[in-house]
Amino acid sequence: MAAGGCCAKYGIIILAGGKSSRMGIDKALLTIRGKPVIARIRDELKQAVVGGPAAVSGSQGVASGHEAEGRHKKEESRVPFVIVANDPAAYRFLGEKTVTDRYPGRGPLAGIEAGLRASAYEWNLVVACDMPLVTGQAGRFLLEQAVAAERPVQVDAVVPVIDGRLQPLFAVYHKRCADRIERLLQAEQLKMTDLLEQLRVKRVTEADFPAEIDTGRVFINMNRPDEYEQVQQMVDAGCGGPVRTDRRRRSRPPG
Repeated sequence: MAAGGCCAKYGIIILAGGKSSRMGIDKALLTIRGKPVIARIRDELKQAVVGGPAAVSGSQGVASGHEAEGRHKKEESRVPFVIVANDPAAYRFLGEKTVTDRYPGRGPLAGIEAGLRASAYEWNLVVACDMPLVTGQAGRFLLEQAVAAERPVQVDAVVPVIDGRLQPLFAVYHKRCADRIERLLQAEQLKMTDLLEQLRVKRVTEADFPAEIDTGRVFINMNRPDEYEQVQQMVDAGCGGPVRTDRRRRSRPPG
């Protein structure tokens, strides 16, 4: 485990995915209010680590004034991102560590495996780029659940269940899961459910999230042009907004 500061235990893995057959373009590079989706996710999830789970992992004391501001900036510079992408050059503008799948063409399991291998951290928040409205607050909550579940019973992952559907692509995985994922990849067992059946999983539902986190918004998937348009409308309308979302589209079935 890497040492130092609030970032010593937590990594963030972003699955860029690549070009979508439904969208005809790399979803991660679509823009919302002029910012690429992947940059929006990266910037939002900084808050999942900076000033977040540190309180759970045992940080003591409260700084004030310039001291607190200086510490925040120093910690922010250490936020440990790993971008998993088929074309690393396309994401160079982010300035983050970028790796490719070690098992190309085998779906999100391969991306998670590559990210976990590249991460120096025990617990890793994983997010796919077709979830453009994830928030740092939601990510921090999931990381805190992972820490809380370490004792007395150890778990391997914390996975949300929203509208009765597992959401394994905005979830937390321990680095030790990489070996199990690799065995599945070698056996051509490529469904996320294949992995979850082998892990000790803590499941959290809408009822477990803090009331101020809008899970219906956070877990929206963007896989078609009309869904991209809908996301833009929601962002333009502000938090929550007047746009209603078909609950059946909020989450994908794992697989």
